[in-house]
Amino acid sequence: MSFRRAAPSRRTAIFSRVFFTSTVLSSGLAIITPVHAQDNVLPTINVTATRLYEGITGTSTSVITAEDIARSPAQTVQDVIAQTPGVQSTSLYGGVNGTGTSVDLRGFGATATSNTLFLINGRRLNDLDLQGVDLSSVPLNSIERIELTRGNSGAVLYGDNAVGGVVNIVTKTGAGGPPATFRAEGGYGSFNQRLAAVSAAFNSGAWSSSVFANGVRSDGYRKNNALDQNNAVGELRYSTADLSAFLNISGDDQHLGLPGARLVDRNLGIDQLTTDRRGTSSPFDYADKQGANLTAGFTKTLWDGGELIVDGGVRDKRQQAAFFGNVPLSAFNASSFVAHLQTWSITPRLSITNPMFGLPSKILTGLDYYDAAYDSDRGQYLGGVPIHTYNLTQKTLAGYWQQTLGVLPTTDFSYGGRVQGVKVEATDRLNMMAPGWFGDAQANPLNSTETQYALHGGLEHRFTDVFSVFARAARAFRTPNVDERVASGPSFDQNFNAIPGTFALKTQTSYDFEGGVRVKSGGFDLQASAYVMNLNNEIRYDPVNFYNTNLDPTRRVGGELITSYRINDSLLLRGGGAYTHATFREGVFAGNDVPLVSRYTGNAGVTWNVWQKYVVFDATARVWSARYMDNDNRNVQPKIPANGTVDLKLSGEVDHFFWSLSVINLFNAQYYDYAVASATTIGRFNAYPLPGRTYLAKAGVTF
Repeated sequence: MSFRRAAPSRRTAIFSRVFFTSTVLSSGLAIITPVHAQDNVLPTINVTATRLYEGITGTSTSVITAEDIARSPAQTVQDVIAQTPGVQSTSLYGGVNGTGTSVDLRGFGATATSNTLFLINGRRLNDLDLQGVDLSSVPLNSIERIELTRGNSGAVLYGDNAVGGVVNIVTKTGAGGPPATFRAEGGYGSFNQRLAAVSAAFNSGAWSSSVFANGVRSDGYRKNNALDQNNAVGELRYSTADLSAFLNISGDDQHLGLPGARLVDRNLGIDQLTTDRRGTSSPFDYADKQGANLTAGFTKTLWDGGELIVDGGVRDKRQQAAFFGNVPLSAFNASSFVAHLQTWSITPRLSITNPMFGLPSKILTGLDYYDAAYDSDRGQYLGGVPIHTYNLTQKTLAGYWQQTLGVLPTTDFSYGGRVQGVKVEATDRLNMMAPGWFGDAQANPLNSTETQYALHGGLEHRFTDVFSVFARAARAFRTPNVDERVASGPSFDQNFNAIPGTFALKTQTSYDFEGGVRVKSGGFDLQASAYVMNLNNEIRYDPVNFYNTNLDPTRRVGGELITSYRINDSLLLRGGGAYTHATFREGVFAGNDVPLVSRYTGNAGVTWNVWQKYVVFDATARVWSARYMDNDNRNVQPKIPANGTVDLKLSGEVDHFFWSLSVINLFNAQYYDYAVASATTIGRFNAYPLPGRTYLAKAGVTF
């Protein structure tokens, strides 16, 4: 009986872990200009009113500019970020437009999206569920810059999920530009990919507005891999010398076919990666998502150096997924997943830039309140009687303080803390008369309250204008989300007796230490750092037994090197590499690698203005070492092979017209970066292959 329920449960859980999120293109507020210690103000504090430091003192940071994005061959936000040294990625569903691709900072593998916090203009994108942040729905031409802050120091400002790092996407506002601008772009590429994007911005006195919309259609690399996606965002902004306010509305709609895995069993001579790489094991499965979001806020100058910043909003996300296996309408394999998540939030804060005790000082302090409600029907068929109806609510209230002091003209020190209370209520309504019920039990209700805290201390010292050193220590936490609580224990014991779930998992905590150097001389930039992170109660999904657990203590140890060299105005070289060693430090797997983390990764690239702005050439190469498959905590299965890709882009502008031609995976590498290993049979696994060489041509106009 358990086998008949297990396969759909597994598909639902994998879908829940890696798929979908609403995109909230909520707006940030004006950037506060960096200040200099020699003028009794700090030289390294670059704070946006959205709360995120472009470089929290003592941390490893990177900034990807709009120019970097425009010239990159990458076609999605995830791919752009993955070209940064130290970032790993995992792709399912054929890699169509980046849908279902996760970004991994500092080696979390299968749980990367839950341990990396994503922001748009300083507001959270990570939701209360496990769907992951689908950055493919963010239009690339709407992005002003992407800020990466590695490590867990961002937890003081943001709380949950900021364990591996924080990725903040800052979008264009249109404010301060010409009275009216317009941009339209279209493209066609491999697998019948068609895309269109339009944007416009208007300015009149203190008022400005902007809108971005895009659509993507693709047949997909594999069978049952078609994508149909539309996104739009509009913003109205009012700005004066002492008051800035905005209203932002966005929506998205997505349909994606789920092609499933390719089976390899070396004992039986089965290798679908070779014989039917583009085939499907689930020709009728699909997933849909619809999102609507509203955000509003203002910044008010209270005194010279003091600002009150208040923003809030509501996100509404609806999802539907159906899993039929190989046979449509099969009672043996069918299952469905329907979910509705609505989140209300308000986040007031104070930004204070005034000297303290005669020292340059920057303080950011505030409150965060989030109220989320999640409802999910899980049964045999969409629209049918659900077997389980889950209802969960989570209320979070947090207060935080972060201050940076210029203790010397050449030395900055920052410290901060956050206290966060979480109240969770969860129930499960079981209908034993519903079609498809095979004896699983009703979960016991949960009503819990917990208080957690985050800490950060950082130091940066500039020996010269060329050379500086930095260091930091921090504590962060991650509370279980609703999907992890729903699948927090086995449905059956070894004798196939039903076991009631409890929704109970322990909160994950991490302690992070890092040190490094920065070098800047003329056109040469270098940043290098080393870190160690110890985690307790890391939350991870078991893809064979179909439930989430708290792991034995784990550790991440690593180092990253990021360099660039601008030879002249026309030629820029960039590169870097990373060592990431994620291991179990206690328990039965002590000393083993955490699955889905490559120990070595490297990046290299060149941007060459061949002929002014008329012809620009960009090339990017990425390589990564082998990694263990998901579910292979014992480290006994074959590894996912090492591989690499080279991407090229030729682009240019002529008056109001622009064009580009991209070749992704130039050398046609046949690779995959996600696979699930058998728990019992060595050499047997399911893999999710990714495309070989692909092409994309685009052209557009601005006026």
